[in-house]
Amino acid sequence: MKRAITLKPPAATSVKRVDPDNPPWTEEMLGAAVVRRGRGPQKAPTKVLTSIRLDADVLAYFKALGVGYQSRINKALREIVDRGLTMRSTGRPPAGLRPRGGRRLP
Repeated sequence: MKRAITLKPPAATSVKRVDPDNPPWTEEMLGAAVVRRGRGPQKAPTKVLTSIRLDADVLAYFKALGVGYQSRINKALREIVDRGLTMRSTGRPPAGLRPRGGRRLP
């Protein structure tokens, strides 16, 4: 016949043991809570948060090149601006930026 084994709970001690090599943390040791969300403000705010609609294949192309696709899109747009390919310089949009389907720009 098997004996039933019952475990006794450990004896309760009224004295808490404090390890001198590992003292409990105090509020002073912890300091003030620091909550960080996101990247924080830019050091030199030169960019503007905006929303732009792109063709799916254009976005897929830039994303396929890897991390930093937004910077590459910005660089491509910057090159167009730096070349002066705007309606103001020629009186009409660049060939690659003309509207499709015979629509006219305002």
